[in-house]
Amino acid sequence: MVAVAVARALADARALAGAFAIALARPGGRWVRVIPGEWQARVECGGRLVGAGFLVTADKVLTCAHVVQDGDRAPVTVSFPQHPGADPVPARVVARGGWPGLRADRGDLAVLQLASEVAIAPAVLAPTDAAHGDRRLVAYGFPQGYDDDGTLAEYRTAGPFPVMDEWIQLVAWSGHGQPLVAGFSGAAVILVETGEVVGMVTAADRARDVRTGRMMPTHVIARYWPDLSDLVPFREGIGAAGHGPNAGTRAGAQAGARLNSTKADGNGHGNGTAPAHTDRASLDDLTPAGLDPAEVPAHASRARLRGLVEKAARAGLDCDPVRLYRDAAGEFDPEPPAEGFASLWAAAWFVLCEVDDPRTSTRFADRLDALLTVPVRADGTPDWSPILVEVRPSGAGNDVFRVEVSAYSGRRRHLVASGTVAEDRLPAYVQDHVEEAFPYLRPGADELIAFALPRDRLDLPVDRWGSAPDDPTPLGRTYPVVVTDHARRAGGKRHVLTRVWDRLRSYEDAPVQRVACDCPDNPMKLRRRMRQPDACLAGFAAASPTARTRAHFEESVTAPAPMIVWSRRGCEGEAGCAGSGDCSGTAFLDVVDAHLSHVSPVELPRAVLELREEADTEDDHWARDIQLLWDDPHCFTDEHAGAVHTRSPLA
Repeated sequence: MVAVAVARALADARALAGAFAIALARPGGRWVRVIPGEWQARVECGGRLVGAGFLVTADKVLTCAHVVQDGDRAPVTVSFPQHPGADPVPARVVARGGWPGLRADRGDLAVLQLASEVAIAPAVLAPTDAAHGDRRLVAYGFPQGYDDDGTLAEYRTAGPFPVMDEWIQLVAWSGHGQPLVAGFSGAAVILVETGEVVGMVTAADRARDVRTGRMMPTHVIARYWPDLSDLVPFREGIGAAGHGPNAGTRAGAQAGARLNSTKADGNGHGNGTAPAHTDRASLDDLTPAGLDPAEVPAHASRARLRGLVEKAARAGLDCDPVRLYRDAAGEFDPEPPAEGFASLWAAAWFVLCEVDDPRTSTRFADRLDALLTVPVRADGTPDWSPILVEVRPSGAGNDVFRVEVSAYSGRRRHLVASGTVAEDRLPAYVQDHVEEAFPYLRPGADELIAFALPRDRLDLPVDRWGSAPDDPTPLGRTYPVVVTDHARRAGGKRHVLTRVWDRLRSYEDAPVQRVACDCPDNPMKLRRRMRQPDACLAGFAAASPTARTRAHFEESVTAPAPMIVWSRRGCEGEAGCAGSGDCSGTAFLDVVDAHLSHVSPVELPRAVLELREEADTEDDHWARDIQLLWDDPHCFTDEHAGAVHTRSPLA
């Protein structure tokens, strides 16, 4: 037994020594022998020892933000105890992770730029999942009593599951030895077998006799500081660093040359935005022509994404990272974090690190590239990306409806909410859920709110409903709002509408086919008139439910007329009104003709939005109760029509 114990002790000693002995690196493109332990750093602020750090480039050291929280007021110096005879080097904080200041807050990262480069080989990084399992880890810190030469603490990970997508929990390798205490913050967490860094110590449990702590994994560090992304190795078979249960076999040692040479400036990149210095890397330049997206090398995908994010930072691109990710995500890709993404780079790094399907990275890059390179349409034609609110009879009574709120992005439809709702609760339900649909819309597209209603509810004042629970501003004054009839969304009518809109999308105007408040014509004549090539917009002087023109209105809906406009107020005259000069319905058609007949069909929703905005600034404005039936099928394409919802676990 004694012999076994001695053998194990010797093996452990050799393993620990390996973390600080000889390894291979490649400075200047040539393989040489170096001592990686030299990159272990000791950090002082205002002449006082505050924690540890580690060298990642010739002039950059990583540590915790709380270690140098006074770095803006007191001088910071960095020394390298494993490099005897080296003088301390002045340093300054050039990037932060956005740490708010509490122990459990995220973003506890700071990047120190040394006043001069040091002749020490930087740390070699490894994907975080290389540390999981029964793998011995060490951290080199400077607790009380070890201020000058430091000491080691031995730990292992508690498992591959992150805490709040920010930390990996560390558990002491044994019940004795050095715990993680003050002085270890900022220390590299090192895989003993290889000497590679898998993370950084950020916190320790303060309870007595509890030997646990937390590390920030390398891929999370790169999320906050994009410059590190080129140093975190990729895994085969997935988008990036290979974290999670599907991680493949490690592809190889860390590349010696960075894909993008970076220099931090005085302002740093603490908000997660990539530094603005590198032109976008073209995928065509990095991979063979015609290569399937699933076969694009990981480094090429990362280089392209990194370049695009940098270009977006330079251009000041206003882009919702969650919306961009949702637009690119595949059916089985993970949902974005509940708190969203702190930056565009955080979303890109999530795609690389957390998504197994490499095609998602390609789609994400393609969509970002389109936002950066496709100019605004010269003619101002909107690129509609609709939110659809479907209201159907529920079978539970005439005043109870089944409601679904969906968002369309490209050829995908995302179901956001569904429920059975009483009619008097419809406005509140829409307020609660329409806002949730916006993150799914295609980035850069024009928002459109469309209501698919039962025919006897087409007069609902949906444009007057509030925009959100905390915003009573009418929807129709904030976004283009249109209605349509459910029966037009399927079967033959949809086919006919698609063919008609193929023609209308090139039209520059929309002449109004007037239907007077006491129209004497046979409704079939209106149907025939609406089938003429130059007829696309039917205008009604009376409100849609009015008995005098109900038959004409239903013919227009079922013909189907591409667009219909009317006022919910309608003609206010007697039943025998024949459209005299003082008829409010006739006056409505006159102004509709003047304002809308020269607007292209595809732009009508935006033109009506402008009229509603104008109506809210004047009393008794003619357009206050305007209603537009508009349903270009090209805006509501769904490649999964009739299939299980794409986010369903049964899909």
